[in-house]
Parts: sequence; C-alpha cells; structure tokens
Amino acid sequence: MDTITIPTAADMHIHLRQGSLMKMVTPAVPEGGVSICYVMPNLQPTVSNTEMALAYKAELEALAPKVTFLMSLYLNPALTPEEIRKAAKAGVRGVKSYPRGVTTNSESGIESYDIYYPVFQAMEEEGMVLNLHGEIPSDAEKNICVMNAEEKFLGHLKDIHLAFPKLKIILEHATTEAAVNMVKSLGDTVGCTITVHHLQLVVDDWAGKCHNFCKPVAKFPSDRAALRNVIKEGHPRFFLGTDSAPHPSHRKEGPDSCAGVFTTPLVLPYLATILESFGALDRLQGFACDFGRTFYEVQNEKWVGQVKLVRENWNTPEKYAFGGAGIEGEKGDVVPFMAGKPLGWKIESIA
Repeated sequence: MDTITIPTAADMHIHLRQGSLMKMVTPAVPEGGVSICYVMPNLQPTVSNTEMALAYKAELEALAPKVTFLMSLYLNPALTPEEIRKAAKAGVRGVKSYPRGVTTNSESGIESYDIYYPVFQAMEEEGMVLNLHGEIPSDAEKNICVMNAEEKFLGHLKDIHLAFPKLKIILEHATTEAAVNMVKSLGDTVGCTITVHHLQLVVDDWAGKCHNFCKPVAKFPSDRAALRNVIKEGHPRFFLGTDSAPHPSHRKEGPDSCAGVFTTPLVLPYLATILESFGALDRLQGFACDFGRTFYEVQNEKWVGQVKLVRENWNTPEKYAFGGAGIEGEKGDVVPFMAGKPLGWKIESIA
C-alpha cells in the first residue's frame, strides 16, 4: 500500500499558545491534516471563564478559519456551577483539571477534587467533558516522582467516575499500562487520549534529551507496548490527543527545560509512520479521525476534508521559525519532534 486516504483528523488535546507563537502554530493545524481540535486553557492568564474562552476562540479562528476549535476552561476555585451553565450555553465544550505545579502554567492548579463536586455535577447535567491531567505532584517523602505520578493519580479518576457516572471524563495523555487498564475497567463515559510521541518514546529517549522531554514523561517499554496494543485492538475509547506543546528552542535547551513536544505541523505523517512500525497502520483512521469525534459527540463541524498520504521517505524539518517580519512579540525557533529524522509517509493533498 503506497497511498492512504482518510478524513481530516481530530486532535483532542492541543496547545496553541499566545502571541507570535500562536500565529505560527495555529495555521499549522490543518497543514498536519487536522480539522478539529480541543484547545487547552493553560495560558497566562489561564482561560478561566466563558468570555475568555470565546475571545481566545475568535483569535484562533482568525488564524485558521476552516478549523473547528473546541474550547475549554481551566478548573479553578472561582469556577461555579453558574459559570458552567453559562459556558455550556455558549458552546464551551469542557473543563481541564491541572494538579498544582505538574506542567506548564499549572501553578494555580488544584489540590483536592472534593470541593469541585458541585461543578462536576453541573458539568454532568450540561453534558460537558472533564479533562484530567492524570498526575499528582511529586513528593519525596511519599516516594512520588514523575515516573509513578500517573499511576498514583488513577484512584482519583475512579472516584470521580463513580461519583458522576454520566459525566464524560477523559484521562489525558496516558503513558502507563496501569492507566490503560484503569480506563478499560471503567464505564463508557471514560475515555483516554494518547499522544504521537508517547507511542514512540520511552524513558531513555528523554533522559538528557531536552526536545523529547514532556509531562507526563514517557515511561517503560512495557508501558509504551500497552499504549500501542490498545490502538492495535481498536478500542473506541482511546483516541488521538497530541498534547503538542511548542516552546521556543532556547527554553527547551536551557538549564531548566520546559516540558512539551511539538507535533502539530506533521500529525498524520508522524502517526502513519509510527503506527506502521508496530503493525497498526490499519487503525489510523479509527484512532486519529473517528473515535475522538464520537466520544465528544461532534456536531456541526465547519469542514471535514480528505487527506491523501503517500509513501515517501523524507526527513522532518529541523526547526520552525516564529515571530519577526512585522509580527509583534517574541521571535525564535521551535524544534519539532524527531527533528531531522526520517518519516515514511507524507501528506500529498488535503481536499
């Protein structure tokens, strides 16, 4: 098989940033073969109310008019059931939970879920989605670190699901066999996103390699195998969420590397190449296009195109420039995932 034709993909977890970086990243969404995406709210300041979400959406739509942007709010103590109902009426699709301090712009994240149960109840009633960054903060006294923070979180996922069985919950960017097993064990209202890079990386690939460093970190080969196997299985509650999270190269390469991997411009070439490497190319459309749309009950999408991928050996670009040339704000470069490394598939056309 030398060509593949599939619908444009659904990226159900993406970071589109702000300012000059946003102006580079957002138009790259359709270039990667994606026509709908679920946008993360961890900006500065965080997207914490309906007006902020709608203003951000308008900025994104001006940069990529054909793309459908599903917006989210940042779970915070000021978020009320009344604001949830207002947001739902305005078309905001969900709420993202960040445990305090575990990733980019999560300093105002949460420490306890119980106080948010009234918010979760309103979300359940309004049909909104709860997106969980599934880690707990590192704690040396409790032997918790980046390698087991996800597994230690999974009890919270189960508790929230049992308390609100009709609330759609997504465990975001799963990295462990334990996470896969937990999501499988729960009801049909619990889904899970898997990134491009976690299908490729293990711990050895990011230790000392700043451009592969992300949160949650890639884990053991057995964990990667579990992610790959659930895709080979074609499980409909596991779907694409790239967690593409660009940072300027100088912030990745400094003494305190920012967490994030950038995949947006090449989502489908990456996926076709990686899925083929473990015998799952036939699952590309389900995982990348169908399952996420179904879980989110997508309606009235602006545009769904047809992407033609062709078998071709070529190398990932070394960097993507942003800013400059009359654009206000910061300028620099972003190094993409697998920079300079070979890919086996390329987008020939999007119609």
